[in-house]
Amino acid sequence: MKKQRKIACLNAISQKGLDLLTDNYSITDNADEAHGILVRSAKMHDLQFGKGLRCIARAGAGVNNIPLDRCAEEGIVVFNTPGANANAVKENVLAGLLLAARDIKGGMEWCDSQKDNDNVGKDMEKAKKNFAGHEIFGKKLGVIGLGAVGAEVANAAEALGMDVFGYDPFISVKSAWGLRRNIRHIDNVEEIYKECDYITVHVPALDNTIGMINRDAIAMMKDGVVILNFARDLLINDDDMAEALASGKVAKYVTDFPNAKVNKMVNVIATPHLGASTEEAEDNCAEAAVQEMMDYLENGNIHNSVNFPMVDMGKCETAQRIALLHQNVPNMIGQITAILSGKGLNIANMLNKSRGKYAYTLVDLEEAADEATLDQLRNISGVARLRHIQ
Repeated sequence: MKKQRKIACLNAISQKGLDLLTDNYSITDNADEAHGILVRSAKMHDLQFGKGLRCIARAGAGVNNIPLDRCAEEGIVVFNTPGANANAVKENVLAGLLLAARDIKGGMEWCDSQKDNDNVGKDMEKAKKNFAGHEIFGKKLGVIGLGAVGAEVANAAEALGMDVFGYDPFISVKSAWGLRRNIRHIDNVEEIYKECDYITVHVPALDNTIGMINRDAIAMMKDGVVILNFARDLLINDDDMAEALASGKVAKYVTDFPNAKVNKMVNVIATPHLGASTEEAEDNCAEAAVQEMMDYLENGNIHNSVNFPMVDMGKCETAQRIALLHQNVPNMIGQITAILSGKGLNIANMLNKSRGKYAYTLVDLEEAADEATLDQLRNISGVARLRHIQ
């Protein structure tokens, strides 16, 4: 009989994702007893994790709400779902581009103010000049970050006739192959600052990206540049942006992250974090998160983890599979194989991958190890957690 695994949801998770769970899973309201946690935006830094917790799956891309290092130290794998909401964010960015180019918002507000005006049809011909804008066709767009979202934005903008500059020193092969042929791949972000009419940022909030759009960066940009931020609020220095908007150096700031400072700035187009808030994106993220979690719990395979390396040995077809989450230190593999060989156990398949300070090892055995052997493996210095899958 297969083990019953308990899953806790810290946020509302799309039912389409939860429907993928088989009869071997049950939903619990008690996170302390959960084997897996599904989460969206709930803050987890102050949570104490139960001893049975094996993984956390974030239904979305950003993981700032999860204590990644502490999870790694405790042998808890954290997943995210890159690309599952990319189309939703891309469409929101395109809407932002158009709202910044044409004063659609101002025009709509004028129309709302004329509800009691019987001559609105005539008056609008005079009023519309106040909301004139320009076309995005032929304009230069700089895309900083060519991951799942950035690549889609770049391709869509190029298809609309924009001259697209893309910058990403860490671009993946998959993203590179997916870019349209006319997109210019730029090696120095300063070229985007100097050349582009519109600049959109699609990078994670890291030590070297927080506040990257600041006074110095803006000083290099064209007068009247439009800046879009649908990635992370911390990427923009709010004080420097307020100054640039007030002076007219930046014509419009389009952001999905309003806050007390942003809401007081002039020439801001703000939306309330709508980027991935579509039914389709929530379904896609939930389905991806559940699939990643199930594959890990059932087979030990890791895909799209943000704190452990990717390791995939397919479905376990041998007597037992052992999964060890451990520190990336010398002789770890030697210790594992020495214990197994000392017990006369034959290794059918083995795979080890590392990521920074941590590593992950999967071992398929032709005979199942007894508890004493598993305890020896657990007690190797640096082993955060051992799981056995049968």
